[in-house]
Amino acid sequence: MEKLRITLGAVSRPLESLKVKTGDWGAEYPVVIEENCKACGDCVVYCPDLCIELVETGEVDEKGRKKKVAKVNYDYCKGCGTCSVVCRHEAIKMEIKELYKG
Repeated sequence: MEKLRITLGAVSRPLESLKVKTGDWGAEYPVVIEENCKACGDCVVYCPDLCIELVETGEVDEKGRKKKVAKVNYDYCKGCGTCSVVCRHEAIKMEIKELYKG
């Protein structure tokens, strides 16, 4: 295993963090409710790990535009819940990982 070098100030070199998958750190994970998602992008902007993006679904909305929804990259999501807090459409809910259930 290659050692991760940390520079002064604990900031890694560009693209170094792609080698360290942190998705198993949290006890919860976000679930996107696609029917509620309006692709406003608030979750994308506020995600501290930059692991949410808007992706096309292949469907077309009522205005003829390609429909988009939020998609979470679970390899890097730490389960902080910021996305579910900032989502004004209640399209993201946090669920407990199976490992931590009763």
